[in-house]
Amino acid sequence: MTLDPGDVRLALLVERVGILYHPFLEEAQELTGKLEGSLAMEGISVWQCSAWDEDKAAPNIAGSDLIFSIGGDGTIIHAAHVSAPFEVPILGVNLGRVGFITEMDADELLLGLSKLVREGGWIEERAMLEAKTNGNDFHALNDVVLRTTSGRLINIEVEIDGGTLAPYRADGIIVATATGSTAYSLASGGPILNPQSREIVLQPVACHLGLNHALVLLPQSSITLKVANGDKAMLSIDGQFNLPLANGQVVIVKRSHFSTRFLRIGKQAYFYNSLWQKLQNKKAV
Repeated sequence: MTLDPGDVRLALLVERVGILYHPFLEEAQELTGKLEGSLAMEGISVWQCSAWDEDKAAPNIAGSDLIFSIGGDGTIIHAAHVSAPFEVPILGVNLGRVGFITEMDADELLLGLSKLVREGGWIEERAMLEAKTNGNDFHALNDVVLRTTSGRLINIEVEIDGGTLAPYRADGIIVATATGSTAYSLASGGPILNPQSREIVLQPVACHLGLNHALVLLPQSSITLKVANGDKAMLSIDGQFNLPLANGQVVIVKRSHFSTRFLRIGKQAYFYNSLWQKLQNKKAV
């Protein structure tokens, strides 16, 4: 794919693409087969893999021009984890119920594939988070969450850029990107950010003591979370990877040097046009 920052639309000059699909949806596997055949007719080399098998997919990402994600937002998150280090854009195809991050549904993809290949689209970059704890390093597209494991409130000490914010007694703390602002953070009462913004949302969950409001932090902010008062907690990365934490363990969260790139074919103001519709669909399911 040729990328020129000055272009509104980008020619989709692809030679090799990957398809990452939801492994537990028969519809996703059927669509993957159809898409692979259609791309082959366009003279494009194709590889495919379960989005859940990130270790298997990763070696194939380098040298790919585009990744099709077949499933829902959860499938895209898996795709983002493996594609972000290589800056390969993702086109999300929604088979789920809401699809805040996806671009089109299955029928739109199959009917418009030839036009997509000819005309391309524009690239949207989304900020990611990096979380470090106890020698481990993780990257998240949606959020980093420190949460209770027992159904009881836990104590979390929070620092912003080295300065003490407040001790929290809550079910947990969400640190979210703009992408994650329409996910768990939104369900916990947090604000919705423009998807291309770089700010970071700090959102408590069921806060009993502490600052019971969301904070929108600068992109360069560093957030330190510490499990306190003998509590045990769980660190969750995008809701897909969970790591137990013990009393006194510290997690440092900041903006990642990676970003996730999406291929978009609609207007650049698409987010506001679709936000209310998707929120209404979310309430209906």
